[in-house]
Amino acid sequence: MPRLIFTAGLALAAAFSFAPGLAQAQENAISFFVASSGSGKGADLGGLEGADKICQTLAQGVGAGSKSWHAYLSTQGSGAVNARDRIGKGPWQNAKGVVIAKSVEELHGENNLTKATALTEKGDPVNGRGDTPNTHDMLTGSQPDGTAFAAGEDRTCGNWTKSGADGAAMLGHHDRMGLNDQPPAKSWNSSHPSRGGCSQDALKGTGGAGLFYCFATN
Repeated sequence: MPRLIFTAGLALAAAFSFAPGLAQAQENAISFFVASSGSGKGADLGGLEGADKICQTLAQGVGAGSKSWHAYLSTQGSGAVNARDRIGKGPWQNAKGVVIAKSVEELHGENNLTKATALTEKGDPVNGRGDTPNTHDMLTGSQPDGTAFAAGEDRTCGNWTKSGADGAAMLGHHDRMGLNDQPPAKSWNSSHPSRGGCSQDALKGTGGAGLFYCFATN
Protein backbone atom coordinates (compact mmCIF):
# COMPACT_ATOMS: atom_id res chain seq x y z
CA MET A 1 0.00 0.00 0.00
CA PRO A 2 2.76 2.58 0.86
CA ARG A 3 4.37 1.85 -2.53
CA LEU A 4 1.03 2.48 -4.30
CA ILE A 5 0.53 5.75 -2.45
CA PHE A 6 4.09 6.86 -3.26
CA THR A 7 3.63 6.03 -6.97
CA ALA A 8 0.32 7.90 -7.10
CA GLY A 9 1.94 10.86 -5.39
CA LEU A 10 4.70 10.98 -7.99
CA ALA A 11 2.15 10.87 -10.81
CA LEU A 12 0.14 13.67 -9.22
CA ALA A 13 3.27 15.80 -8.72
CA ALA A 14 4.27 15.23 -12.34
CA ALA A 15 0.86 16.29 -13.52
CA PHE A 16 1.03 19.54 -11.54
CA SER A 17 4.57 20.27 -12.72
CA PHE A 18 3.50 19.73 -16.33
CA ALA A 19 0.39 21.91 -16.13
CA PRO A 20 2.25 25.25 -15.83
CA GLY A 21 4.40 24.27 -18.81
CA LEU A 22 1.31 23.53 -20.84
CA ALA A 23 -0.28 26.84 -19.85
CA GLN A 24 2.95 28.65 -20.72
CA ALA A 25 3.02 27.00 -24.15
CA GLN A 26 -0.56 28.09 -24.78
CA GLU A 27 0.17 31.63 -23.69
CA ASN A 28 3.28 31.81 -25.85
CA ALA A 29 1.19 31.07 -28.93
CA ILE A 30 -0.37 34.55 -28.73
CA SER A 31 0.85 36.94 -31.43
CA PHE A 32 -1.81 39.67 -31.37
CA PHE A 33 -3.71 41.53 -28.69
CA VAL A 34 -5.33 44.80 -27.74
CA ALA A 35 -3.26 46.41 -25.00
CA SER A 36 -5.25 46.07 -21.78
CA SER A 37 -3.88 49.44 -20.68
CA GLY A 38 -2.25 52.41 -22.35
CA SER A 39 0.15 54.96 -20.95
CA GLY A 40 -2.49 56.68 -18.84
CA LYS A 41 -1.49 59.92 -20.55
CA GLY A 42 -3.88 59.81 -23.47
CA ALA A 43 -2.07 59.56 -26.80
CA ASP A 44 1.31 60.38 -25.28
CA LEU A 45 2.82 56.92 -25.41
CA GLY A 46 6.42 58.03 -25.36
CA GLY A 47 6.64 57.74 -29.13
CA LEU A 48 6.85 54.43 -30.94
CA GLU A 49 9.52 53.21 -28.56
CA GLY A 50 7.31 53.83 -25.55
CA ALA A 51 4.32 52.16 -27.20
CA ASP A 52 6.38 49.11 -28.13
CA LYS A 53 7.60 48.88 -24.56
CA ILE A 54 4.01 48.81 -23.30
CA CYS A 55 3.26 45.93 -25.69
CA GLN A 56 6.40 44.08 -24.63
CA THR A 57 5.69 44.51 -20.93
CA LEU A 58 2.10 43.32 -21.25
CA ALA A 59 3.21 40.32 -23.31
CA GLN A 60 5.84 39.52 -20.71
CA GLY A 61 3.12 39.40 -18.10
CA VAL A 62 1.41 36.48 -19.87
CA GLY A 63 4.54 34.54 -20.72
CA ALA A 64 4.96 35.81 -24.29
CA GLY A 65 7.84 38.18 -23.67
CA SER A 66 10.31 36.10 -25.67
CA LYS A 67 8.75 37.50 -28.84
CA SER A 68 9.40 40.97 -30.19
CA TRP A 69 6.26 43.10 -29.92
CA HIS A 70 5.38 46.28 -31.79
CA ALA A 71 2.43 48.62 -31.51
CA TYR A 72 0.33 49.09 -34.64
CA LEU A 73 1.01 52.80 -35.04
CA SER A 74 2.10 55.07 -37.88
CA THR A 75 4.04 58.33 -37.62
CA GLN A 76 4.12 61.44 -39.81
CA GLY A 77 6.69 63.87 -41.14
CA SER A 78 10.37 63.24 -41.74
CA GLY A 79 11.07 59.52 -41.54
CA ALA A 80 7.37 58.67 -41.39
CA VAL A 81 6.65 55.06 -40.44
CA ASN A 82 3.81 52.91 -41.75
CA ALA A 83 2.09 50.77 -39.14
CA ARG A 84 1.81 47.91 -41.61
CA ASP A 85 5.58 47.80 -42.05
CA ARG A 86 6.43 47.26 -38.39
CA ILE A 87 4.32 44.28 -37.36
CA GLY A 88 6.01 41.36 -39.09
CA LYS A 89 4.51 39.10 -41.75
CA GLY A 90 1.92 37.10 -39.80
CA PRO A 91 0.00 34.97 -39.22
CA TRP A 92 -1.33 36.44 -35.98
CA GLN A 93 -3.59 34.82 -33.41
CA ASN A 94 -5.20 36.05 -30.22
CA ALA A 95 -4.90 34.71 -26.69
CA LYS A 96 -7.55 32.06 -27.45
CA GLY A 97 -5.67 30.76 -30.49
CA VAL A 98 -8.04 32.32 -33.04
CA VAL A 99 -6.26 33.59 -36.16
CA ILE A 100 -7.18 37.19 -36.99
CA ALA A 101 -5.12 37.40 -40.20
CA LYS A 102 -2.62 35.21 -42.03
CA SER A 103 -0.68 38.06 -43.65
CA VAL A 104 -0.30 41.83 -43.84
CA GLU A 105 -2.43 41.83 -46.97
CA GLU A 106 -5.23 39.87 -45.32
CA LEU A 107 -5.06 42.06 -42.23
CA HIS A 108 -5.77 45.08 -44.41
CA GLY A 109 -8.39 43.24 -46.43
CA GLU A 110 -10.86 40.58 -45.30
CA ASN A 111 -9.52 39.88 -41.82
CA ASN A 112 -11.07 38.19 -38.80
CA LEU A 113 -10.70 41.13 -36.43
CA THR A 114 -13.94 41.71 -34.52
CA LYS A 115 -15.01 42.48 -30.98
CA ALA A 116 -15.07 38.72 -30.33
CA THR A 117 -11.48 38.23 -31.54
CA ALA A 118 -9.78 41.54 -30.62
CA LEU A 119 -8.98 40.40 -27.10
CA THR A 120 -6.45 41.70 -24.58
CA GLU A 121 -3.23 39.85 -23.83
CA LYS A 122 -5.11 38.14 -21.00
CA GLY A 123 -7.82 36.92 -23.36
CA ASP A 124 -10.40 39.38 -22.08
CA PRO A 125 -12.87 41.17 -24.38
CA VAL A 126 -12.63 44.94 -24.75
CA ASN A 127 -15.72 47.11 -24.30
CA GLY A 128 -17.35 48.25 -27.50
CA ARG A 129 -20.27 50.28 -28.68
CA GLY A 130 -23.23 49.64 -26.34
CA ASP A 131 -21.01 48.80 -23.37
CA THR A 132 -20.31 51.13 -20.43
CA PRO A 133 -17.87 52.65 -20.83
CA ASN A 134 -17.35 52.27 -24.55
CA THR A 135 -13.62 51.92 -25.26
CA HIS A 136 -13.66 50.77 -28.88
CA ASP A 137 -11.45 53.59 -30.21
CA MET A 138 -7.96 52.23 -30.93
CA LEU A 139 -5.03 54.56 -31.55
CA THR A 140 -3.51 53.85 -34.98
CA GLY A 141 -2.60 57.10 -36.76
CA SER A 142 -3.08 55.15 -39.97
CA GLN A 143 -4.94 55.11 -43.25
CA PRO A 144 -7.09 52.07 -44.11
CA ASP A 145 -4.18 50.34 -45.86
CA GLY A 146 -1.98 50.78 -42.82
CA THR A 147 0.16 53.57 -44.24
CA ALA A 148 0.99 56.91 -42.66
CA PHE A 149 -0.80 60.17 -43.34
CA ALA A 150 1.11 62.88 -45.15
CA ALA A 151 2.74 65.55 -43.04
CA GLY A 152 0.48 68.47 -42.21
CA GLU A 153 -2.76 67.82 -40.39
CA ASP A 154 -1.92 65.95 -37.22
CA ARG A 155 -3.21 62.38 -37.15
CA THR A 156 -0.71 60.92 -34.66
CA CYS A 157 -0.87 63.33 -31.71
CA GLY A 158 2.61 64.60 -32.47
CA ASN A 159 3.91 61.11 -33.24
CA TRP A 160 2.52 59.82 -29.96
CA THR A 161 4.00 62.49 -27.69
CA LYS A 162 1.02 64.79 -27.05
CA SER A 163 -1.44 64.57 -24.16
CA GLY A 164 -2.97 68.04 -24.14
CA ALA A 165 -5.75 69.95 -25.85
CA ASP A 166 -4.00 70.23 -29.23
CA GLY A 167 -3.46 67.61 -31.88
CA ALA A 168 -5.49 64.61 -32.99
CA ALA A 169 -5.03 60.91 -33.64
CA MET A 170 -6.68 58.67 -36.19
CA LEU A 171 -8.65 55.94 -34.45
CA GLY A 172 -10.04 52.57 -35.45
CA HIS A 173 -12.99 50.59 -34.06
CA HIS A 174 -12.01 47.17 -32.76
CA ASP A 175 -15.68 46.16 -32.66
CA ARG A 176 -16.26 47.31 -36.27
CA MET A 177 -19.24 49.41 -35.16
CA GLY A 178 -19.97 53.12 -35.44
CA LEU A 179 -22.72 55.66 -35.87
CA ASN A 180 -23.71 54.31 -39.29
CA ASP A 181 -22.99 51.52 -41.76
CA GLN A 182 -20.44 53.43 -43.82
CA PRO A 183 -16.98 51.81 -44.26
CA PRO A 184 -15.16 54.22 -41.93
CA ALA A 185 -17.53 53.42 -39.05
CA LYS A 186 -16.68 49.74 -39.44
CA SER A 187 -12.96 50.22 -39.91
CA TRP A 188 -10.68 48.55 -37.38
CA ASN A 189 -7.81 50.96 -38.08
CA SER A 190 -9.07 54.18 -39.69
CA SER A 191 -12.51 55.27 -38.54
CA HIS A 192 -12.24 58.88 -37.38
CA PRO A 193 -9.81 61.32 -35.72
CA SER A 194 -9.97 62.09 -32.03
CA ARG A 195 -11.72 65.30 -31.02
CA GLY A 196 -10.72 67.84 -28.40
CA GLY A 197 -7.04 66.98 -28.37
CA CYS A 198 -4.90 64.08 -27.25
CA SER A 199 -5.60 63.90 -23.52
CA GLN A 200 -7.09 60.89 -21.77
CA ASP A 201 -10.35 62.80 -21.32
CA ALA A 202 -10.45 63.78 -24.98
CA LEU A 203 -10.04 60.16 -26.04
CA LYS A 204 -12.77 59.10 -23.61
CA GLY A 205 -15.06 61.68 -25.22
CA THR A 206 -15.38 59.68 -28.44
CA GLY A 207 -15.31 56.20 -26.90
CA GLY A 208 -11.67 55.46 -26.18
CA ALA A 209 -9.18 54.82 -23.41
CA GLY A 210 -5.85 55.29 -25.13
CA LEU A 211 -5.63 51.62 -26.13
CA PHE A 212 -3.94 50.22 -29.24
CA TYR A 213 -3.11 47.00 -31.06
CA CYS A 214 0.04 44.97 -30.37
CA PHE A 215 1.55 42.49 -32.85
CA ALA A 216 4.37 39.99 -32.50
CA THR A 217 6.88 40.61 -35.26
CA ASN A 218 8.41 37.13 -35.09
